[in-house]
Amino acid sequence: MTALADLLVRRIRATGPITLADYMAECLLHPLHGYYSTRDPFGASGDFTTAPEISQMFGELLGLCLAQTWLDQGAPSRFTLAELGPGRGTLMADVLRATKGVPGFHAAAQVVMVEASPTLRRVQAQTLSRQRDHGTRWIEAIGDLPEQPLFLLANEFFDALPIHQFQRDGTEWRQRMVGLRDGQLAFGLSDPVNPFMVGQKFQNDPSGTIIEVCPLGRAIAGNVGHRLHHFGGAAIIIDYGGWRSKGNTLQALRAHRFEDPLANPGEADLTAHVDFEDIADKIRTPHSALTDQGTLLHRLGIASRSARLAANLTGPALESHLAAYHRLTDPAEMGSLFKAIAFHSLGTSAPPGFT
Repeated sequence: MTALADLLVRRIRATGPITLADYMAECLLHPLHGYYSTRDPFGASGDFTTAPEISQMFGELLGLCLAQTWLDQGAPSRFTLAELGPGRGTLMADVLRATKGVPGFHAAAQVVMVEASPTLRRVQAQTLSRQRDHGTRWIEAIGDLPEQPLFLLANEFFDALPIHQFQRDGTEWRQRMVGLRDGQLAFGLSDPVNPFMVGQKFQNDPSGTIIEVCPLGRAIAGNVGHRLHHFGGAAIIIDYGGWRSKGNTLQALRAHRFEDPLANPGEADLTAHVDFEDIADKIRTPHSALTDQGTLLHRLGIASRSARLAANLTGPALESHLAAYHRLTDPAEMGSLFKAIAFHSLGTSAPPGFT
């Protein structure tokens, strides 16, 4: 039993079962035993690898996409270039490197990293130190972003936010809870809850249906939408999930392998599929269609960029580069598993690649 599991068992014995959202929040962000609070989980030596860690092409193309969007919106003289959940800082470093030749872009940009983990903040600062000093700021909450045009990236961010799960039981809804069975953490169901907690669009679903709701994701999306509406800009969100995601999608990943989400609290990454329809409902600005990651990257020119990089490589380096290109774009890899959507302010066009 992990140290956090022991704390959770004692808490549940004292006060009763907890929601899945509470369980995820403790597992990921407990100050002493939380997954993100205590380690750098990225890369081959961690538990999972994100697209920016696979190839520089991912961040370069998204950076140029945002820079063109900035130009298309009149090149505001001061704007926020922000990333939610920046991981190791690799994505933002690639964005900054790729856009340094765009006249005025860096001079106008105020780089802001939205990151709650002190451990990852230190890693991000080290990664960005290799770039020219951009006066990067770190904040814990999106509500602390400056009130000015916002150009934002969120790659594999919303999937890590705590969720509530509700299960249809006959004509009623019950919340899935984490309690105890024979002294061990186990899932169970609450008493019937108010159907309003689930949402009207699911009220005709059959018994047994599981719905996931992410209140924190909704709040963050609403904040992004407020800023795009009032100050302008664009937001690109890339994650795995779908439009109106359903079912039990909670998963735990440790050492690049899936495991029982209750097995090792604090030692495994916990994620759930993103409901992009829910995000769009809360942002409430014009948005693109939901697009496969591979399709987006091809529209942005990854094939040409890959060929240019490959021209200078041989042997194992070339093989690694081609494998990365394949992994990012192939439908059997990340190409169709991950989806992308872009939001933009009223009266402006969607970012390149999203139309």
